[in-house]
Amino acid sequence: MERKIYRKSRFMNTTDNQVLLECVPNFSEGRNPVVIESIAAAIRQIAGVKLLHVDPGYDANRTVMTFVGAPLAVVEAAFQSIKTASQLIDMRQQQGTHPRMGATDVCPLVPIAGMSLNEAVVLARALGQRVGSELNIPVYLYEDAAQDPQRRNLATIRQGEYEGLAQKIRQPEWTPDYGPTQEPFPAGATVIGARKFLIAYNVNLNTTDVSLAKRIAEKVRASGYKVKDEQGNIQQIPGRCPGVKAIGWYMPGYGKAQVSMNITDLDLTPVHAAFVACQQEAQHLGVEVSGSELIGLAPLRVFLEAGHYFAPNESAADRLIEIAIVHLGLRELKGFDPAHRILEQCIQNEEG
Repeated sequence: MERKIYRKSRFMNTTDNQVLLECVPNFSEGRNPVVIESIAAAIRQIAGVKLLHVDPGYDANRTVMTFVGAPLAVVEAAFQSIKTASQLIDMRQQQGTHPRMGATDVCPLVPIAGMSLNEAVVLARALGQRVGSELNIPVYLYEDAAQDPQRRNLATIRQGEYEGLAQKIRQPEWTPDYGPTQEPFPAGATVIGARKFLIAYNVNLNTTDVSLAKRIAEKVRASGYKVKDEQGNIQQIPGRCPGVKAIGWYMPGYGKAQVSMNITDLDLTPVHAAFVACQQEAQHLGVEVSGSELIGLAPLRVFLEAGHYFAPNESAADRLIEIAIVHLGLRELKGFDPAHRILEQCIQNEEG
């Protein structure tokens, strides 16, 4: 029923730049270029969709793809990419640093222009229903598309990861929103939802000690950390950065521990504020932040705001962008071309 709502609506107009939906699926493959390209090709074949960025991570064994376009075209591209991933990625063999529970681990829809978050929710639920019924993949709805408030948080859904899925799915409270409940699950489960813009961002430390990264993550993330008071009661201490989720991990390919963050609200915590918070917490532990890593794309405001923070008297946009890149250390691990990492620029490049 939900899929019919927009069949003859403005969402069918692939030339209307005022109606734009973004999809940022995360696939549990970051090492096999043939598999990655096959998934990308499934997206590119859909008219009205532009694949803006493909960001594979070897140690994480995960690839983040970013594409935009007319909403129904984006939903179709999302379905085709999930289908292709399910055919090529066997979760029974998959290993990597990043937490995961499915071949397409998570698939968020993000309204960019001309549509509301509620409209994206309807599309996300329709996509989830189709994935569950046609691909026989368990689907959990999250963020604003969640039908159960306990399922809004991706990390909560993903607890136990793929290895715990068969046992978890048998629990009544973890019956999937769509799709099967009986094994086997060679493609795992997929989390689908609608949300606001999110920045995936990692801060690099000059240490291999993952315990230090985890301690910094506890201090900066919104949920904070637990301590015992004098009476032995457990208390939750909030972290420094509202709207930030963070974990610590070690990336062998970089030879560095990282604080891996999802920044869910740039108005509450800009990227540069999260970076500085990590710097300060690292200093308390006797380690240094050596740079950072942006996963996927970020809107222009991220770079302008960071540039203004580090150089308050600068006004030229190009200079502010470069200042942000340098001060955040975004070129430490690999090349960083803002023309291919700023969302608005990528969209303009495709249109031009």
